[in-house]
Amino acid sequence: MIKPKSFLLSLSIFIHFTAIAQVDKQAAEAFIKRIVPSHAGDFLVSEIPPDSGRDVFELESRDGKIILGGNKGLSIAAALSYYLKTYCHDDFGWNGENMHLPDTLPPVPQKIHQPTPYKYRYYFNYTAFGYSMCWWNWGRWQKEIDLMALNGINMPLALTGEEAVWQKVYKDMGLSDKDLNSFFTGPAYLPWLWLGNLDGWGGPLPQHWIDSHKELQQKILERERSFGMTPVLPAFNGYIPTAFKAKFPQHKFTTTNWGQGFGDKYLLNADDSLFTIIGKKFLDAQTEVYGTDHFYAADTFDENTPVTDDSTYISGMSKQILAAMTVADSKSVWVLSGSPFHTDAHFWKKRQLKALLDAVPDNQMIVIDMTTDEADFFRDSNTYAKKPWIYGTLQNYGGNNTVAGRMEQDAGEFVARGGLSKSMVGYGILPEGIEQNPAIFELTMDQGWRTKQIDYINWREESFKRESNKKLKSFNWLEDYIERRYGKSNPGVYKAWLFLLKSVYITNFYRQGPASIITGRPSFHMMDDNWHVDTLTNYYPGTLVNAWALFVQSADQLKNSDGFRYDLVDITRQVLADYANILQPKIMNAYALTDTAGFKRYSGEFLQLLDDMDELLSTRQDFLLGKWLSDARANGIATEESDLYEFNARDLITLWGDKNSPMHEYSNRHWGGLIKGFYKPRWEAFFEGLNQSLINHGPFDINCYQSDVKDWEWYWVHQHDQYPTTPIGNSVDVAVKLYKKYSGLLSQVYP
Repeated sequence: MIKPKSFLLSLSIFIHFTAIAQVDKQAAEAFIKRIVPSHAGDFLVSEIPPDSGRDVFELESRDGKIILGGNKGLSIAAALSYYLKTYCHDDFGWNGENMHLPDTLPPVPQKIHQPTPYKYRYYFNYTAFGYSMCWWNWGRWQKEIDLMALNGINMPLALTGEEAVWQKVYKDMGLSDKDLNSFFTGPAYLPWLWLGNLDGWGGPLPQHWIDSHKELQQKILERERSFGMTPVLPAFNGYIPTAFKAKFPQHKFTTTNWGQGFGDKYLLNADDSLFTIIGKKFLDAQTEVYGTDHFYAADTFDENTPVTDDSTYISGMSKQILAAMTVADSKSVWVLSGSPFHTDAHFWKKRQLKALLDAVPDNQMIVIDMTTDEADFFRDSNTYAKKPWIYGTLQNYGGNNTVAGRMEQDAGEFVARGGLSKSMVGYGILPEGIEQNPAIFELTMDQGWRTKQIDYINWREESFKRESNKKLKSFNWLEDYIERRYGKSNPGVYKAWLFLLKSVYITNFYRQGPASIITGRPSFHMMDDNWHVDTLTNYYPGTLVNAWALFVQSADQLKNSDGFRYDLVDITRQVLADYANILQPKIMNAYALTDTAGFKRYSGEFLQLLDDMDELLSTRQDFLLGKWLSDARANGIATEESDLYEFNARDLITLWGDKNSPMHEYSNRHWGGLIKGFYKPRWEAFFEGLNQSLINHGPFDINCYQSDVKDWEWYWVHQHDQYPTTPIGNSVDVAVKLYKKYSGLLSQVYP
């Protein structure tokens, strides 16, 4: 018979054990089956306690099995990632992967115990939910969450399905479906609705989208939490529908305007009694359908300058935003984007910033410094000393697919920065768009479990030495990455990467990498009303051509690697895009000199270049316009819905609004189908007009052309002509053909 005291002690131990258990073994085993289906039975999952409160993984061999230990599911995933990279030389990543496990898995010679020094590893940007992720189904989301787990991400932004929450809140407060139809944007523009930048554009939002994405978000959150991630959900930031102002005229509102041609929006004053009421209603409704991990994003001033720099106003707004969270959730932590402090630095002086941050207790705010690698803001202002903050790198703007990055900074600069600021609690990658520059993503995320800064050329870290046949062999990170990504080492392609580090991945600051003139709306000069297409380069293009040559020379040996094929296409694309910037001034110079022969020659070469790029990009699904449009249409259950989604998909990557939008070209892409179907016709019409003016010895009416091309663009975004959804041709063959065609010419351009 069990004595009462012993029974109670046993019960308390049981309750304590179940309370601290963090690993969902069933979910972890299902994850392993997704990543290594043919070898899932060779791995066992083991739960271990945290290491000094931090996530940790362990790896060892035992009785013919590989034991993956961790305090959470994502730690188990990190252990698997480490094993696959270190012992199998495999790579499961973005834009090409190499997963070829041997029949017999190599053993782990001795037990590895690896904690992470970073409490938080943050991922995503509001805008990525538009520029890259708006059409994702559950299958694509599942892959991304697996990638997040493999890379140790534990703090993802989670915005999908918020329309369902707002619909409930506002309908409960008396707003009609008609009121909300003019509030909700189309799917591609929802991130900017939640940020308070615009409303209504691209809508009305179908009810099926709202219902289906509520279900999708529930799946996303369930899966993220099964790994032990703590998703960041939104909170009320003060922006309300226009109809709300008319329904509650007795309350106090402020008019704001994003300044991009989308009209005014309304911000409920912080000291208004409704502010806290709405904030509580929102979190209550959100928690009911999505649960909570107590992290909330609320960004009132992201690209929206406050109406006054009065400290009392700013402090009051800050207090009310937090109060609207805590009245519903006493454990609330406000996750605040630091982007405005950099982009709107003329407003956010020390006094204004102090008012915003000091109004919130230190334990209830985490600041995401989105551009630490660009601005080093925390050191300049010394404002984050008290508030926990996360070192962030933005990496990409608008979802452009230019090859660009700052590899030296991304090679663990935040490790050094952490030593300068005791309040730095983690790091994050916050791209406006993803699915490009996979090396930058891997390099940045590969450091989540490291305690030392990576020397990305001469990396030597004792605890991360390679093991082969029980003999230690040191690799630097770049060598290691090349072998994993391409399936084997190759001296030629390694040298090519050194050229990439001296060109497109140079450390000199550049906001987002150089664009190509091919995506700009044609004009006499490269920068005419086209600031989104900045063709200034921060590297010598000839250096990139050297890298291209070495990639082509390595093609026979590496052509079976999916990662190599992606990189070869991407580098070839970038070389040709850079060359377009050389050709365009030659065309305009020939026109200015009334050199008809020269004009026809160079304009013909330019248009042929566009055809060549389109053929190249059409060989990879990663670069297909048709895939983007098809994914958009697939979200609809009726033709009318699919047509609306296709309009959103076309408009976002071209006009970004109506035909007079100042945002046109901001989200430009080098995609197969888009070059030949959208960019090329604009250039053809431009060149034809210039040619006629040469023939007629008369002026070219650029204003008339601009008006006509805007009408054509507006027509194009409403069309439903189909583009290929599957690759056409062989990537390596086309890239080699283009090298043979252009290499001699480029050697003259870049001696």
